[in-house]
Amino acid sequence: MFGGRRRLPVLGELAGPVEGDGPWALGARDLEALEGVRDRLGGRRAILVTGSEGAASTLAVGLAGASAADGRETVLVDCDLGRAGLAVEVGLMRSPGLHEYLRWEATPQEVLQPLALAGPASAGAKEPLAFIAAGRPAADPATLLGLQSFRHMSGKLRSAYGLVVIAGPPLDGPAAPLSAIAPHVDGALVAVGREAAEPRQRRALRAALRRLGVEPLGAVVVEAQGAPAGPL
Repeated sequence: MFGGRRRLPVLGELAGPVEGDGPWALGARDLEALEGVRDRLGGRRAILVTGSEGAASTLAVGLAGASAADGRETVLVDCDLGRAGLAVEVGLMRSPGLHEYLRWEATPQEVLQPLALAGPASAGAKEPLAFIAAGRPAADPATLLGLQSFRHMSGKLRSAYGLVVIAGPPLDGPAAPLSAIAPHVDGALVAVGREAAEPRQRRALRAALRRLGVEPLGAVVVEAQGAPAGPL
């Protein structure tokens, strides 16, 4: 469906946030690091970001922030319902969020939070980045993500925003939550550490995404917090 046994292309390198800075603080280096990613997106409207746990959240926030800094209306949705920790990382309320919305316990207006971007590269943002937290942790994320309410919300977000960035569960975790998300996205990006960027590992990552039924767009090497991104 998505081609043969090719490796995932490495689209760029992104340094983790420097300790003391918010992960939403964008510098020129961040935008340069994500330039290859944004070129790869083309006209796609909904993108799943997965990979290793900490790296994936850094890439999801960086991509959504860069999109908003470009002047594109963007929403970042935390769909890692088992961990439900991204809201804490960006300094916003954990609930109500996606969990509560999917159970009809909260309205769209109640779960949307503005995430004001900081940093010198954020000047182009016309409005704050929209953010939907995961809500309270869920014991069975795949069941919630398989509900009609998730399908309905996904369609509404695609209509309302130029880009929907979905921060998904880790790729090496249970496949069921990612499989539930896959029909609602146009492609997936994988955040990896340097050791997982080797050719053989990238082939395995691509195969894992294809099994989920989502188009593999590429990998991004995400460094540890505060570490400079060296040559690949």
